[in-house]
Amino acid sequence: MKILVTGGAGYIGSHVVKLLLENSEHEITVLDNLVTGFQETIDALTVIANENSKTLNFIEEDLSCFDKIEVIMTEDHFDAIIHFAASLVVPESVENPLKYYLNNTANTANLIKCATQNDVKKFIFSSTAATYGEPDPALVNLETGLKESDPTEPINPYGMSKLMSERILQDTACAYPAFKYAALRYFNVAGSDPDGRIGQSTENATLLIKVAAEAATGKREKMYIFGEDYPTPDGTGIRDYIHVVDLAQAHIEALDYLEDHESDVFNVGYSRGFSVKEVIDTMKKVSSVDFTVEIKERRAGDPAILISDNTKIKNAMNWEPKYDDLEVICQTTLAWEKRLK
Repeated sequence: MKILVTGGAGYIGSHVVKLLLENSEHEITVLDNLVTGFQETIDALTVIANENSKTLNFIEEDLSCFDKIEVIMTEDHFDAIIHFAASLVVPESVENPLKYYLNNTANTANLIKCATQNDVKKFIFSSTAATYGEPDPALVNLETGLKESDPTEPINPYGMSKLMSERILQDTACAYPAFKYAALRYFNVAGSDPDGRIGQSTENATLLIKVAAEAATGKREKMYIFGEDYPTPDGTGIRDYIHVVDLAQAHIEALDYLEDHESDVFNVGYSRGFSVKEVIDTMKKVSSVDFTVEIKERRAGDPAILISDNTKIKNAMNWEPKYDDLEVICQTTLAWEKRLK
């Protein structure tokens, strides 16, 4: 297939591109505006492509340039799209909601429109557990994790922008029978390529494990815990942390799944959670650095607990995580951070 990967110069997208270059015969094109992606990542992926006798095509463009996107889609005749390009910082979405509805929802709607107009058969969508909002313990079992059928009531514009995009995909698939999609609801993504060739390079990152690795390597004088008064055992938020390579593999499994199955939504996580304090303690253990941690107020839009029930994706796609270990996740994150120094 000819596959377009939007946001493929970014953190998660680059790991998907790497797996595709190493393990498939597909022709890959990355489209990225390099706002949160990196030319250095494209350079690293190009080397990997050459090592595997592949060609990696790169287009520097913004999805908001609708006319240019339509030309690209018309000329290149893609068979599938894996769509990552989006804004994803929850507090920022609360402060600047229009940015999120325009960049995440409007741009996705136009991309879907171009896909239907140009006979794209498969669309893999980067969604989020933020679509669930603040789970109600009376309605869901937080210990076993959220199911795809549980209520979706986002509490921030980021989650709502993604849920709106899911609805657009659902309605489009009903109207265009040849068009199929898989929406993957990520939980908390962390870790880096174990080969050390690509990783999370974003400056001023907000992802907890990367922030902890930056503190462990001295790039930050200290880090913060945002709230220790949540209704959890140690008072800090609990999240389901998934290694980025396991998440990347789920996208490839989803491409194969759509060959013989209908469109659907899947959680992608490990079905167990760790608190913020547990993550920080693990990073201190693997780094042997007792970095400074301070407590601050809760951030707007942060629920207390988000854990996945991953039964559906494991049964449907035979997806089996390889890096389901918090220490491994912290170790690979730390190794990449040291490489960036």
